[in-house]
Amino acid sequence: MDKYEVYPIGIVKSPYKNPGDAPRQGALKPDEEMEIEIYEKFREGLGTFEGTTHLIVLLWFDKADREIMSGTPPGAKKSKPVFTIRSPHRPNPVGFDIARIISVKDGIIKVSGLDALNNTPVIDIKPYVPSIDCIREAKGLNIK
Repeated sequence: MDKYEVYPIGIVKSPYKNPGDAPRQGALKPDEEMEIEIYEKFREGLGTFEGTTHLIVLLWFDKADREIMSGTPPGAKKSKPVFTIRSPHRPNPVGFDIARIISVKDGIIKVSGLDALNNTPVIDIKPYVPSIDCIREAKGLNIK
Protein backbone atom coordinates (compact mmCIF):
# COMPACT_ATOMS: atom_id res chain seq x y z
CA MET A 1 0.00 0.00 0.00
CA ASP A 2 1.33 3.45 -0.91
CA LYS A 3 1.85 6.03 1.81
CA TYR A 4 1.57 9.78 1.47
CA GLU A 5 2.93 12.48 3.73
CA VAL A 6 0.77 15.29 5.02
CA TYR A 7 2.34 18.33 6.66
CA PRO A 8 0.31 20.40 9.11
CA ILE A 9 0.33 24.07 8.16
CA GLY A 10 -0.97 25.21 11.53
CA ILE A 11 -2.98 24.38 14.59
CA VAL A 12 -6.44 25.23 15.96
CA LYS A 13 -6.76 27.11 19.24
CA SER A 14 -10.18 26.09 20.53
CA PRO A 15 -12.15 26.10 23.79
CA TYR A 16 -12.99 22.41 23.16
CA LYS A 17 -10.47 20.24 25.03
CA ASN A 18 -11.95 16.71 24.91
CA PRO A 19 -13.72 14.74 22.13
CA GLY A 20 -17.17 15.12 23.75
CA ASP A 21 -16.81 18.91 24.13
CA ALA A 22 -17.20 19.94 20.48
CA PRO A 23 -20.71 20.28 19.07
CA ARG A 24 -21.66 18.34 15.94
CA GLN A 25 -21.36 20.36 12.76
CA GLY A 26 -25.12 20.82 12.58
CA ALA A 27 -25.19 22.27 16.12
CA LEU A 28 -22.29 24.72 15.87
CA LYS A 29 -22.56 28.03 17.66
CA PRO A 30 -22.11 30.64 14.92
CA ASP A 31 -20.65 33.23 17.34
CA GLU A 32 -18.09 30.91 19.01
CA GLU A 33 -14.65 32.20 18.03
CA MET A 34 -11.48 30.17 17.58
CA GLU A 35 -8.08 30.78 16.08
CA ILE A 36 -6.16 29.00 13.37
CA GLU A 37 -2.49 29.67 13.98
CA ILE A 38 -0.54 29.25 10.74
CA TYR A 39 3.03 28.09 11.28
CA GLU A 40 5.70 30.66 10.44
CA LYS A 41 7.01 28.52 7.56
CA PHE A 42 3.65 28.79 5.74
CA ARG A 43 2.61 32.38 6.52
CA GLU A 44 3.88 33.66 3.18
CA GLY A 45 1.00 31.72 1.58
CA LEU A 46 -1.64 33.29 3.81
CA GLY A 47 -2.60 36.66 2.35
CA THR A 48 -5.57 38.68 3.60
CA PHE A 49 -8.55 36.82 2.07
CA GLU A 50 -9.92 40.20 0.99
CA GLY A 51 -13.48 39.77 -0.30
CA THR A 52 -13.72 36.24 1.13
CA THR A 53 -16.02 35.59 4.09
CA HIS A 54 -15.52 31.84 4.60
CA LEU A 55 -12.79 29.22 4.44
CA ILE A 56 -12.75 25.49 3.84
CA VAL A 57 -10.56 24.11 6.62
CA LEU A 58 -9.10 20.62 6.32
CA LEU A 59 -8.14 19.16 9.68
CA TRP A 60 -6.36 16.05 10.88
CA PHE A 61 -8.45 14.55 13.68
CA ASP A 62 -5.42 13.18 15.50
CA LYS A 63 -7.46 11.77 18.39
CA ALA A 64 -9.72 9.69 16.12
CA ASP A 65 -9.75 5.90 16.01
CA ARG A 66 -8.49 4.87 12.55
CA GLU A 67 -9.69 1.26 12.85
CA ILE A 68 -13.45 1.91 13.12
CA MET A 69 -15.33 1.04 9.92
CA SER A 70 -18.87 1.87 11.06
CA GLY A 71 -20.70 4.12 13.47
CA THR A 72 -24.12 5.17 14.63
CA PRO A 73 -24.83 8.81 13.78
CA PRO A 74 -26.85 10.91 16.23
CA GLY A 75 -30.54 10.16 15.80
CA ALA A 76 -29.92 6.89 13.89
CA LYS A 77 -31.12 3.55 15.20
CA LYS A 78 -28.43 1.39 13.62
CA SER A 79 -24.78 1.50 12.65
CA LYS A 80 -23.75 2.63 9.16
CA PRO A 81 -20.54 2.20 7.16
CA VAL A 82 -17.97 4.88 7.98
CA PHE A 83 -17.80 6.31 4.45
CA THR A 84 -21.55 7.05 4.51
CA ILE A 85 -21.40 9.16 7.70
CA ARG A 86 -19.50 12.21 8.98
CA SER A 87 -17.75 10.53 11.93
CA PRO A 88 -14.20 11.71 12.75
CA HIS A 89 -13.29 8.03 13.28
CA ARG A 90 -12.12 6.71 9.90
CA PRO A 91 -9.00 5.29 8.23
CA ASN A 92 -7.75 8.78 7.33
CA PRO A 93 -9.27 11.14 9.89
CA VAL A 94 -9.49 14.20 7.66
CA GLY A 95 -11.94 16.77 8.95
CA PHE A 96 -13.74 19.21 6.65
CA ASP A 97 -15.17 22.39 8.12
CA ILE A 98 -16.40 25.65 6.68
CA ALA A 99 -15.46 28.56 8.91
CA ARG A 100 -16.46 32.22 8.82
CA ILE A 101 -13.46 34.55 8.76
CA ILE A 102 -13.50 37.15 11.52
CA SER A 103 -9.99 38.54 11.06
CA VAL A 104 -6.54 37.72 9.71
CA LYS A 105 -3.51 39.21 11.46
CA ASP A 106 0.08 38.12 12.12
CA GLY A 107 -0.47 34.55 10.95
CA ILE A 108 -3.62 34.10 13.04
CA ILE A 109 -6.99 33.58 11.38
CA LYS A 110 -9.79 34.25 13.84
CA VAL A 111 -12.84 32.22 12.77
CA SER A 112 -16.20 30.86 13.87
CA GLY A 113 -17.88 27.62 12.81
CA LEU A 114 -15.20 25.03 13.56
CA ASP A 115 -15.90 21.86 15.53
CA ALA A 116 -12.21 21.14 16.17
CA LEU A 117 -10.57 20.34 19.47
CA ASN A 118 -7.78 22.49 20.87
CA ASN A 119 -4.44 21.77 19.15
CA THR A 120 -6.04 19.95 16.19
CA PRO A 121 -3.59 20.04 13.27
CA VAL A 122 -4.69 22.05 10.23
CA ILE A 123 -3.59 20.40 6.99
CA ASP A 124 -4.93 22.96 4.51
CA ILE A 125 -7.18 25.97 4.07
CA LYS A 126 -8.93 27.12 0.91
CA PRO A 127 -11.30 29.99 0.19
CA TYR A 128 -14.94 28.98 0.07
CA VAL A 129 -16.31 29.94 -3.36
CA PRO A 130 -20.14 29.83 -3.36
CA SER A 131 -20.43 29.67 -7.14
CA ILE A 132 -18.53 26.36 -7.27
CA ASP A 133 -18.75 24.97 -3.72
CA CYS A 134 -22.54 25.11 -3.32
CA ILE A 135 -24.39 22.44 -5.28
CA ARG A 136 -28.00 23.51 -4.94
CA GLU A 137 -29.59 20.31 -6.32
CA ALA A 138 -27.45 18.01 -4.13
CA LYS A 139 -29.11 15.59 -1.74
CA GLY A 140 -27.56 13.90 1.28
CA LEU A 141 -27.78 13.27 4.98
CA ASN A 142 -30.40 15.22 6.90
CA ILE A 143 -28.32 16.53 9.81
CA LYS A 144 -29.93 18.73 12.41
